[in-house]
Amino acid sequence: MISKELLKSYANKLMFDMNDDEYETLAKEFDVILKQMDLIGEIEEIKGVKPMTFPFELDDVEYRNDEDTRTVSYLDALSNAKDIKGREVKVPKVVD
Repeated sequence: MISKELLKSYANKLMFDMNDDEYETLAKEFDVILKQMDLIGEIEEIKGVKPMTFPFELDDVEYRNDEDTRTVSYLDALSNAKDIKGREVKVPKVVD
């Protein structure tokens, strides 16, 4: 089971926080997901299946290398923002 302390550590790294009840609920949900993953891992036939990264095969696709070709300063990035607080864009609340 994933501990509440580990969830709080991850939440801190992602810069958000929840109350203790929410952490308890999330820990229980992770426990269910991990048990389901264990069940899936017990299926013998699944061991020979290649992991899927795309829903169907594409043989004629060439992927480009991710290269940073142009960077923008934070001042330029924020220049068109309507509401700025420090170095961040302030946006309306969209989640209850």
